[in-house]
Amino acid sequence: MNSDKIPSYVLIVVNDKLNINLDSPGVEIVTADNYLKNYNTAEYSRAIIINLCNSYRYQSTGYYVSLLGEARGQKVFPGINTILEMKSQALIRIVTKDLDKLIQKSLSNVHSEKYVLSIYFGENIAKKYDALALKIFNLFQAPLLRVDFIKKDVWRITNINIISMKDIPETHHEALNDIAQRYFGKKISMKRRKLWKYSMAILYNADEKTNPSDYVAIKKFIKAGKKYGISSDIIEKDDYNRIPYYDALFIRETTAVNHHTYKFAQRAEAEGVVVIDDPGSIMKCTNKVYLNELLAKNKIMVPKTKIITKKTKSIHEIGLEYPVILKKPDSSFSQGVIKVTDDNEYKIKTKELLSGSDLIIAQEFIPTEFDWRVGIIGKEILYVCKYYMAKEHWQIVNWGVKGKNKMGSHQTVDIKSAPKNVLRAALKSACLIGDGLYGVDVKEKDGIAYVIEVNDNPSIDSSVEDRLLKDKLYERIMHHFVKKIELNKKQK
Repeated sequence: MNSDKIPSYVLIVVNDKLNINLDSPGVEIVTADNYLKNYNTAEYSRAIIINLCNSYRYQSTGYYVSLLGEARGQKVFPGINTILEMKSQALIRIVTKDLDKLIQKSLSNVHSEKYVLSIYFGENIAKKYDALALKIFNLFQAPLLRVDFIKKDVWRITNINIISMKDIPETHHEALNDIAQRYFGKKISMKRRKLWKYSMAILYNADEKTNPSDYVAIKKFIKAGKKYGISSDIIEKDDYNRIPYYDALFIRETTAVNHHTYKFAQRAEAEGVVVIDDPGSIMKCTNKVYLNELLAKNKIMVPKTKIITKKTKSIHEIGLEYPVILKKPDSSFSQGVIKVTDDNEYKIKTKELLSGSDLIIAQEFIPTEFDWRVGIIGKEILYVCKYYMAKEHWQIVNWGVKGKNKMGSHQTVDIKSAPKNVLRAALKSACLIGDGLYGVDVKEKDGIAYVIEVNDNPSIDSSVEDRLLKDKLYERIMHHFVKKIELNKKQK
């Protein structure tokens, strides 16, 4: 490794070392007084701070440990926002509502009217409560928590408090030490963090049927990252609490606003972690109503598009002719996109789509043999592909069949040979969204380039989008991350 690679540390900060016994490799225990006076040098600029002080009240020592840790650019746990949020009864009510089903299920066998749940680094000593403990831990990022429940017809949360080592019964100490070792060993990956300059989390679900990258591509991203000093971990939706410990988050799951991917993006942005896809891009790209208005306003050619509500009786009253394409505002991967050819189909399909949204969009049908896909990173064109329609179908993916006929074929094209009007339209569209990674779908007909949509998490599969650039495609994306990380650090 190069000599300029900065080591990482985990510091457990306590009021008194005598009251703690958390033996974990690579973890240093320091007193709060020592931490506040020292540990502000460049050597510790990437340290992870686990604040286990006796109190977090305003202007207490524990409060200042978290406050100064954030000022030093270190990853602090719990952060100041978490400490302040714990006092919000409104937030507790929201959490109770969001987790209601899990709370009722988890506490169904508790026969008393009160219950106290202790959460140590996302776990409870009783494994049957681990699912509930992890969900609460992901929402309130503190190492040690105590949650009070009361039952009046149903269980509800009355209080959530951050606790310290002095609040933990001695009979729990051995179990807590085991939990802490799992937490530090499995999640923080200390050995690798000491060897690499930057760290990245790749959010990926191998079981997702429509994930934007196959596993081979994910491994190529990891390999490309190493060239630029990035150590990457593949994380899943239950690893929400790990986000602050990374320099970057790369979301390789299908995104949606009402989905954990959006919450991951929001958390990363709030923590100052470089993220693709950022929450703004997810919001703009996944809603086709917004996207159509944005493109039209900026004089980018799009198929003739109209909004449909429950009061819209037919396409004729909105100035369209059959066939038309009906789209759910948040559709993705050709799902929630339907072609209708007459009034009867229109009535049936609009009723289905409007059951889940107060409005949908109708778009004129532009038949083409293939769609252009222009991949863009950092406001520069990365790749160009042709995605051909599925056999005897009007879409790239035919969800009505199985097997190889489900997908159309593809062809990766040299950027220099792609139509200039397609490239211009795609680049202009992506730049309206941001400077992240986008895939712009364009139809070209009679010399006119029509932008169909901008995807915030475009497909990058092995032997498809990378067919021409090969490893360089993944390296360019990782290099973009490095530039964003370094700029982020300069601005702190």
